Amino acid sequence: MQETDFVSGFARGLKVIEAFGETTPRLAIADVAKATGLDRATARRCLLTLAELGYADYDGKFFVLTPKILRLGHAYLSATPLPHIVQPFLDKLAEEVHQSASASVLDGTEVVYIARASQKRVMSINLMPGSRLPAYCASMGRVLLAAMPDNESLALLKQSNLKSFTPRTLTDPIRLMEELARVREQGFAVIDQELELGLCSIAVPLENDRGRVVAAINIGAPAASVPAAEMADRYLEPLKSVARLLKSLLR
Repeated sequence: MQETDFVSGFARGLKVIEAFGETTPRLAIADVAKATGLDRATARRCLLTLAELGYADYDGKFFVLTPKILRLGHAYLSATPLPHIVQPFLDKLAEEVHQSASASVLDGTEVVYIARASQKRVMSINLMPGSRLPAYCASMGRVLLAAMPDNESLALLKQSNLKSFTPRTLTDPIRLMEELARVREQGFAVIDQELELGLCSIAVPLENDRGRVVAAINIGAPAASVPAAEMADRYLEPLKSVARLLKSLLR
């Protein structure tokens, strides 16, 4: 892309939108400036523009995104057939195993949920399409990183904020690369309470009809009822069965 093709104002506006999140739903101008690295005047103009266009509400101190912002994410979910293709398979899978099932794609250092069939809530956060989790400690993230060449997955790990969510979280890049090699060899990833205590999950990659990994699907279960050591015995074959059925449908 040529430098003249880059719209810096548009890029700043997107950074401002990304500053809002589950833990930061209400932000003042100073908060946004700090989160984005923009000066206060630029942050203010971007926020007031969002408010003028109906994408944010402003009470004189704090800004809050409005439901209209969902149009931006809905455009992706509507434009790509992947979520619509995967959803009925997840619904059937979740009913079969009596656990929640999800699908996600990789976006930089995070996985983004594109479809979900929830049987029971096993995490403290409410996962839904559009939710994001760090790829390095999520089962779907592990299989998606493992599908990449080593140099690319290592580069993403170096860009990640490798923090410990629990005492079990792997944060050492060398150990993570070793784990990715194991995931690549065995064809699935199991997470044992690395993202949240009490949660285990297992994931497999989704390949399209040309053999390219385009997404991942997983099953999450409470560690108290399904220990990590039992995840593969219980759920690997149902996950692989769904992946096989989807392969001919994905382009």
